[in-house]
Amino acid sequence: MKNLTIRFVILIFVLTTMASGIHSQSVEIIQKQIPVLTLSQGNPVMLIKVNTGKNVAEIRAISIDLTGTSDLNDLENVRVYSYREDFKDSIQYGKTLLPSKQLRFKGNLSLSSGTGHFRVYVKLKDNADIMHSLVARCTGIKTSDATIVPGAGYNPLKLRFGIALCQHMEEGVHTYRIPGIVRTNNGTLLAIFDRRIEARRDPQGVMNIGLKRSTDGGKTWEPVRIILDRGSWGGLPPRYNGISDACILVNSNNNDIFVGALWMHGQWVKGKWEGIPSDPDAELGRKTGSLPGLTEKETCQLLITKSVDDGKTWSEAVNMTKIKKPEWPLYALSPTNGITLEDGTLVFPSKVPGNVAITYSKDGGQTWTVSNLGPETNGVENAIVQLSDGSIMLNARSMGKTKSRTVYTTPDLGKTWIEHPTNSKVLIEPGCHGSLYKHTYSVNGEKKSILLFSNPNSTEGRERMTLKVSFDEGMTWPEKYWILLDEERSAYSSITSVDEQTIGILYEGSQAHMTFQKIALTELTEK
Repeated sequence: MKNLTIRFVILIFVLTTMASGIHSQSVEIIQKQIPVLTLSQGNPVMLIKVNTGKNVAEIRAISIDLTGTSDLNDLENVRVYSYREDFKDSIQYGKTLLPSKQLRFKGNLSLSSGTGHFRVYVKLKDNADIMHSLVARCTGIKTSDATIVPGAGYNPLKLRFGIALCQHMEEGVHTYRIPGIVRTNNGTLLAIFDRRIEARRDPQGVMNIGLKRSTDGGKTWEPVRIILDRGSWGGLPPRYNGISDACILVNSNNNDIFVGALWMHGQWVKGKWEGIPSDPDAELGRKTGSLPGLTEKETCQLLITKSVDDGKTWSEAVNMTKIKKPEWPLYALSPTNGITLEDGTLVFPSKVPGNVAITYSKDGGQTWTVSNLGPETNGVENAIVQLSDGSIMLNARSMGKTKSRTVYTTPDLGKTWIEHPTNSKVLIEPGCHGSLYKHTYSVNGEKKSILLFSNPNSTEGRERMTLKVSFDEGMTWPEKYWILLDEERSAYSSITSVDEQTIGILYEGSQAHMTFQKIALTELTEK
């Protein structure tokens, strides 16, 4: 009985409070570390949740402070939108404003529940300096009764700029995936990617390999070039000739550039090649295809194209599937980029179901050889670098339960494989491809190098794209040097050198299918 009395008193208090319309006033600011991109129509940089303390109230003004932004001239405009609680509908609040350190959006918006949700959007100029960043702070919400300010512990994030290199439905392409980026010997940046025209899914489907060039360090990019496309080869429609998962390699000795990718001709259904399946529902892509063998009707094919003019034009594709062992159900290059060894050997990271490998050429790409398979691990898609002792380090996606990267080295082009001390222990992942890259630079005439690694830094899902650095050739990756680039959904990535003092990264991000960002070397090495 005593308990019932207490509950009754509490209920009366709550009802009385609700009837009087008295609630606590509050402003909640939610920011996430996501890139602010040029070529985007608007970047969401802040979510504001306001509780006016009354059942019915009006929002008269929202004040935003941009002090701390690198250069306000990078910004084209700033807007605020009001949303329903489920974020399905929105209306613009106030006018679109030109950038200024102090912005005040004015309006008369009635909140029937006393609570409101607002997003602040920033549009960058197309020529904004992507080495810059934005700092946006909400300084107050003026209601019909009072001005509500965020709590004293509120500190805005510094949001890095970048470029929305490829976006959903750009040029009619549904999805851009699988990035790769390199710097040529002439200093040109070449970015490659899948153009999955019909849907996001893996093959089969209408898809080809696109490339964009930048001759000014990633500030501007030329229109896309289609460098690998099988069209209606073999009399089958383009949707049964998909090409995906490309890898790019620059020969540092003679300017040749190679791109290899996986081509799927027709469709396999229940272990049998049918070309065009009679049952459209059987079109399940690569999971039902690629069997042991060498021909197009047995297994997926490896195509390689070559450029000798800095990526401007590309040769007809050469089918290299003959280097595959017939008993393998699938052989492919691993996406992102290959490397040139100190002795001139060209090396592509490669994969066979359940195993890793490398594909190399000692004659400048005229002939290619597949190495012995690595140990039977869960590693598949992988990235490679050459270490100071001449060996190759291979860092692979883990498909098992360890949620940590598979790491091995080989001193002899894959004849033997040695487990690295960090194998399945140090670099975490959610089951996603990552990028490993060696950057060389000079300090007072002394040549130095570091290893860089990027992937979704999570064991739960593809999110939190993070760039890490190692000063001891991959033995440790000190957390104080980590840079979080995109807190939300992100997946595959590829790293390159823009110049000695600048790192470039192309990745599948939350704000654009292909996001390009640059980071000063000092940010990674001086903490």
